[in-house]
Amino acid sequence: MSKNVTPTAVIIGGGPAGLMAAETLINNGLQVDVYDAMPSVGRKFLLAGKGGMNITHSEPRSPFLARYRSHSADIEPMLNTFGPDELRTWVHGLGIDTFVGTSGRVFPVGMKAAPLLRTWLHRMREAGVRFHMRHRWLGWKNPECHRQVRFATPEGEQLIEADIVLLALGGGSWARLGSDGAWMPLLAERGIPVAPLQPSNCGFSTNWSEHFRDRFAGHPLTSIALAFKDENGTITRRKGQFVVTQNGIEGSLIYAISALLRDQISADGNALIHLDLLPDWAPQRVLDEISRPRGSRSIASHLQSRIGIHGVKAGLLRELASAQDFSDPSRLASCIKTLPLHLLATRPLDEAISSAGGVLFTACDAHLMLQSMPGVFCAGEMLDWEAPTGGYLLTACFASGRTAALGALAWLAEQNFIQQIDYQN
Repeated sequence: MSKNVTPTAVIIGGGPAGLMAAETLINNGLQVDVYDAMPSVGRKFLLAGKGGMNITHSEPRSPFLARYRSHSADIEPMLNTFGPDELRTWVHGLGIDTFVGTSGRVFPVGMKAAPLLRTWLHRMREAGVRFHMRHRWLGWKNPECHRQVRFATPEGEQLIEADIVLLALGGGSWARLGSDGAWMPLLAERGIPVAPLQPSNCGFSTNWSEHFRDRFAGHPLTSIALAFKDENGTITRRKGQFVVTQNGIEGSLIYAISALLRDQISADGNALIHLDLLPDWAPQRVLDEISRPRGSRSIASHLQSRIGIHGVKAGLLRELASAQDFSDPSRLASCIKTLPLHLLATRPLDEAISSAGGVLFTACDAHLMLQSMPGVFCAGEMLDWEAPTGGYLLTACFASGRTAALGALAWLAEQNFIQQIDYQN
């Protein structure tokens, strides 16, 4: 192709990864068209930021990378060029300041996603990015033409061809917002290796009694600690909060170790966690207090007055401890500090905050181009990685979008579509 013709890019998926790729490409002289199946872009991004937009995390580099577990080595090169600091600088470039919360999480001032997305989209439209909504990707028409893609649209099927195609189709959670995993068979039938999608940052099912479920579903358990021993004997202990649901438990404390619990359930059929209802109390202090005479008071009144156990914590203790435990102060104290709870299954994928699985990194080169499809790139949650909430998910999505876009520019230069250039942000 002549260098006098503006190269074209089709980006499929209007989440953070796709939008970051679009901005990177438009700033480097390409004609960029973004296609999305939904009526508007960034829907999952907006919902995730509804209660407070956690954009990234201020954690030091080494523990930050460790959050990506077995895929830390895959994610690291992306963060080397667009990590938490670069992401914050980018947000500031939209005219939005950021701050670090008490937990180390980084938020935009105002805590909302909508102003950030609105300003970002305006900037991209001004730069020339074109957005095409209600366009559902159907795959390829010609097996030999990787950069000619099909869409179902309100006006009927369309065939679009571009110099590069960048897939940023999301994972498999929150299908109502567009991340439905419908792209999986389209890639699999082309021989692209993909790992099955699994729930990540998800809740878990257990067998509550009808009484406990009816009385306490929806109640938060605050100031609680959780301990889990994996198959290697490694103990993970965290303090935080979670919520009792109709079918089990969910919430930030559970999400933080959901990958470990999911893997244990996959291996053994269940996972055992132990709950500390009074994580700031020493075991001996708990035993001393509940061993005091209670006179005519009920055990429930005694626990409330001596150690502050009441409400959902008292209900959970009664649900999981036996009558024999309640009759023996030593056993009861042990239950209060190490209350066992068996988790039986992950909640369904569509209930999860995010998903694991997707396109294997081995299917891509270092620039996230599919090795068997020159000119086709992948980015975001559709790649096979996962991370806990707390800004880690978003950071890697943004970084992967930029990595794929820079890879596309490098490939176009190698093909003499464009001249070698100094990339612009």
